[in-house]
Amino acid sequence: MNSPPLNTVRRYLAALHASDTAALLACFEAEGCVVSPFLGTMPAHAFFPKLAQASARSVITPIDLLASVQPGTEGARVAAYFRYDWTLKDGQLVSFDCVDLFDFAPDSDRIARMTIVYDTHPLRAEVGDKYA
Repeated sequence: MNSPPLNTVRRYLAALHASDTAALLACFEAEGCVVSPFLGTMPAHAFFPKLAQASARSVITPIDLLASVQPGTEGARVAAYFRYDWTLKDGQLVSFDCVDLFDFAPDSDRIARMTIVYDTHPLRAEVGDKYA
């Protein structure tokens, strides 16, 4: 299945894998935001530089993309399920499965809101707060 929102999510995953902050931001609306289990709700333009500052490398292994069959009047919704092998600046490797939920405004192919979903308990116990 090909649609503008799905293609945007594919570009997003490729940019995350490449650690390309500019390409990540290009996937978002100017006022787009990210809801992070570690950092709360932040503007995308603030979140991705903070992620880059905490990261040495990201390996993204897509597992599945899921598009809403009933997007409603709010716009399209896509979920990306993937494996995230994240190397932190200090060299520590953290691996986990993750789902990012992408909300798109009506008639837009840019992300309005992304919600990151994963179990933070094992990560917090293992690495603490690496964004600090």
